[in-house]
Amino acid sequence: MGAAMHYCLFDTQLGACGLAWSERGLVRFQLPEANRRATERRLQVRALNSSAAAPPCQIEAVIASVQRYMAGERVDFTPVVLDLTGIAPFYAEIYAAARRVGWGETATYGELARQAGAPGAARAVGQAMSRNPVAVIIPCHRILASGNKVGGFSGGGTVSKQRLLGLEGVRLGAAKAAGQLSLSEQW
Repeated sequence: MGAAMHYCLFDTQLGACGLAWSERGLVRFQLPEANRRATERRLQVRALNSSAAAPPCQIEAVIASVQRYMAGERVDFTPVVLDLTGIAPFYAEIYAAARRVGWGETATYGELARQAGAPGAARAVGQAMSRNPVAVIIPCHRILASGNKVGGFSGGGTVSKQRLLGLEGVRLGAAKAAGQLSLSEQW
């Protein structure tokens, strides 16, 4: 049996987000949905058998960092301890490579595949990114399709990906308009 999981919701300038954690670290991160209840439902589906709880100190620190990030402040999430229990080794390698892509930087699926020692596995990298349990903390929004095209984003679609990149000052063709949206606009 796995470690007990807990979750909480918290407000950001872009809407309510959620985190789930175990005693080993952060397990899930949920970007804002249409409303607070929708965010909670999505988080509960992704963090099965978790219960609402007050966050411990280390999770409070992650919450504060996410709030600063969503307000447009430069934040480094690499110190956040993750619980990636049950994640395939290849995915874990890809997630580690993605965590090395810093604020305002981007990489392609192909570049991450090469870093993981699997050149030609760009599609597999895309699949790993689509299953990222802690979007933003593992910055899958910074990973682009070939030709620096936006590509997909399971954390709310390409508009959300462009907004996150916009927070970091990254402008990519079509991302320019989305990146210039006000932070107060509905997620």
